[in-house]
Amino acid sequence: MKYKNLSKEQLIISFDRLTRFKPTKEKYFRVFSDIILSNLIEPAYKKQELSNMSYEKITNIAEVIINNSLWKYNSANNDNFNNKTINNIIKEYENTIFFNENDTQLFLNNHIDFESFLPMIDESCPINLRWLKSLPLNVNLRQLRHENGLKYPVEKVLLVEGITEEILLPSFSKFLGFDFYKEGIQIIAAGGKNQVVKMYYKLIEELKIPIFVLLDRDAEENIAQIKPKLRDIDKIHLVSCGEFEDLLPKSLIIKTVNNELSNFASISENDLDSTLPEAKNLENIFKTKGLHEFKKAEFAKLVRDNITEDSDISEEIKSIVNELN
Repeated sequence: MKYKNLSKEQLIISFDRLTRFKPTKEKYFRVFSDIILSNLIEPAYKKQELSNMSYEKITNIAEVIINNSLWKYNSANNDNFNNKTINNIIKEYENTIFFNENDTQLFLNNHIDFESFLPMIDESCPINLRWLKSLPLNVNLRQLRHENGLKYPVEKVLLVEGITEEILLPSFSKFLGFDFYKEGIQIIAAGGKNQVVKMYYKLIEELKIPIFVLLDRDAEENIAQIKPKLRDIDKIHLVSCGEFEDLLPKSLIIKTVNNELSNFASISENDLDSTLPEAKNLENIFKTKGLHEFKKAEFAKLVRDNITEDSDISEEIKSIVNELN
């Protein structure tokens, strides 16, 4: 077999992708296939050939390329590569989180020398890699996660409609003393209420852990689609009025605009029409005040920076965090 070694950057990218919160088979097949297609010289395989190849053979080829690339930079374990602690922990973790079939176990039974990769991990690396570095410590991983905010092992999924919830809920929750990274909460924004239903159907086929679904008020029909498949370990919260933006206290919206956009505009409660959704109010304010186009994600990030006191969090948001907890 003839191949070119992975660079340090390629190794970091590969290990990052292998340890993200993604279905096991999906991420291992993708990472291993990409390595084979980009680095294996002889024999050369096409993408379609890999789709028909056994997972065992794909794993064997990929681990040879990965390990020899690692040993080029760190030869500490090259002569005595028997330490399977990290591999076993990862396998146990993946099987605890995901429903993995027998063929997927072939990916997880790899002989990748994770330990030789650890020296490449520093504080600039993604949090999943920093968690990976903690695995050989032989300590309680949940306790380590809570002490260091490592996010992994993930214990619960929060499924939401959009980017506003994805940005703000972790910040509101952290202010209330419930840190998503410390508690192992993975938040997923589906991109709309209909997508939430599709995503939920997909996730219950993949995940063993609980899913908390948060939907806007107009999603009763979507809840009806979810309920027949709702597992005992899962929960749905329907926002009491309108959209998630409508749960933001008016005082927080006003404070955000006046603190962040003071050079261009200032507003008062009179600028917020109580008969309109807050997102529509903000669209109107941005338009009439001559500001740039209102974008939910950008505004949510501004709001996040202005959460400074208990009154910035509505009672329903507190209730959502409490239910999630």
